[in-house]
Amino acid sequence: MYKILCMRKAYIYYTVLSIILFNSYVAFGQSKAQAFEISKNLDIYATLFKALNNNYVDEIKPGELNTTAMEAMLKTLDPYTVYIPESRVEDAKFMTTGEYGGVGISVVKRDSSIIISMVMDQSPALDAGLLAGDEIVSIDGQLLSEKDDDEISMLLKGQPGTAIDVVIKRLGLAQSMTKQVVRRKINVDAIPYYGMLDSTIAYVSLSSFTKKAARKVAKAYQDLQQNHPKALIFDLRGNGGGLLNEAVDIMNLFIGKDVEVVRTKSRLRDKNYIYKTRRDGVDLEIPIVFLVDRNTASASEILSGAAQDLDRAVIMGERTFGKGLVQNVIPLSFNAQLKVTIAKYYIPSGRCIQAIDYSHKDEDGNPVEVNDSLLVAFKTKGGRTVYDGRGIKPDVITKKYEFGDLSNYLMKNFLIFDFSTQYRLTHDSIATPDKFEVDDELWTSFLDYLKDKEISYQTDLEIDLEDLKAEAKRENKLDELKPIFDQLQQAIDEDKKDELLTKADEIKRIIKTDIVSRYYFSKGVIIANLFQDKTIAKAMDLLHHPDEYQKLLKAEEN
Repeated sequence: MYKILCMRKAYIYYTVLSIILFNSYVAFGQSKAQAFEISKNLDIYATLFKALNNNYVDEIKPGELNTTAMEAMLKTLDPYTVYIPESRVEDAKFMTTGEYGGVGISVVKRDSSIIISMVMDQSPALDAGLLAGDEIVSIDGQLLSEKDDDEISMLLKGQPGTAIDVVIKRLGLAQSMTKQVVRRKINVDAIPYYGMLDSTIAYVSLSSFTKKAARKVAKAYQDLQQNHPKALIFDLRGNGGGLLNEAVDIMNLFIGKDVEVVRTKSRLRDKNYIYKTRRDGVDLEIPIVFLVDRNTASASEILSGAAQDLDRAVIMGERTFGKGLVQNVIPLSFNAQLKVTIAKYYIPSGRCIQAIDYSHKDEDGNPVEVNDSLLVAFKTKGGRTVYDGRGIKPDVITKKYEFGDLSNYLMKNFLIFDFSTQYRLTHDSIATPDKFEVDDELWTSFLDYLKDKEISYQTDLEIDLEDLKAEAKRENKLDELKPIFDQLQQAIDEDKKDELLTKADEIKRIIKTDIVSRYYFSKGVIIANLFQDKTIAKAMDLLHHPDEYQKLLKAEEN
């Protein structure tokens, strides 16, 4: 009887909800036909839920079923329109604030084990003595081997001031250890590093557009001005975006007042908005290079794209991600939320850089990329030609450095990671990130460490060779071509024997980065790699040649 009463209440609730939605849509001027469709389908959904509960062979879980249904529905729209249940609201909040309650670690799954991959500086985890490389066995008595990613995250996160008991295994120790960690408010800084690269060029790395990001950039630039920089490198690589208004305010540091940076356009009139700068700029003249890559997206593309359209900076790197869609978060019942795409954004030249057209699908139901023939040319403030769609194309294109097959194998199989863990446990300190190097002694230690490790990997060339063999077999030519294939395999094997030596500099760089991260954390990693970064070197070279920099910002004469 209790179940029947509950289902009746649920049916009444969905019926009332459908009536409210019906009236709301009529009130907002929607067509009666569309309002009826919504009301009808809500009614069908409610009766389906009731029938399922009353007739399915096993007990159903209404919450899980409903979440699955909503997620499947939203997936047909775009990947940015998502349902956020109450359990994930804090994670969503972190994306805009950069703050959460937790212990300050990142973890990675390794077979059935959960390993700490990174510990944050000045975090509760660091205070409690947790180290990267530690295996977390349990949290408050709950074994992590039985938990999925979301469950592990929920165990680590929580109200500041609350404590958890973490049981860990540490390399080289037979007995496990229990550490009590008291959660605190963790603040992930939007600016992991800023400083001077030399006597004239300043550098700012921005990782996200969270609240107060513009204020932090302004403060960083104010500090840098004490060194009287002549140029600025602004690093947006890997920055997936965030709050649109923060991008506008950062752009305002380098352009004057009342300049349009971006506008949003929607089918709903109240979502159409023009964002202009509100203050006088801080520095309207300093030459700037924005560094971007394939993971530079959303608000990062607004900032770099506006700088390009206004001829205020040179953009360098890879073509950006191409996200020209704007989302708002709307509260729902029972503390849930809906993050929904409400508009597209257009940067000063008038272009939208959205790369994927989610309103059109191919024959397999997948969204399509904007076709080359449909790309439209626009003009920057100074008359340079730029195009919409496909993200921001840099003024100077650089190729992202790709690690070799051996390096990828050593990282994927935790061989460098474990070596760094072992090193950290036997060395209390190292030189500062800008001075620490993998010297001959350390390199020899690494080679000795690998001697009893089985290293077996396929190069890209070997994979291509396997494909060739398969093709030859299909065409009955495998025996005929076998001598050639064997010769190629022999040459590949010879190259692989020497790869530890030929790729020594590359592998040393990875070892250096991993070891530095154990002592100086994420900031140290950036510092350690600054002068090994070929894109930064290219940007510095350009800024040291003002004539070449200015030439890139001028329209070609016809």
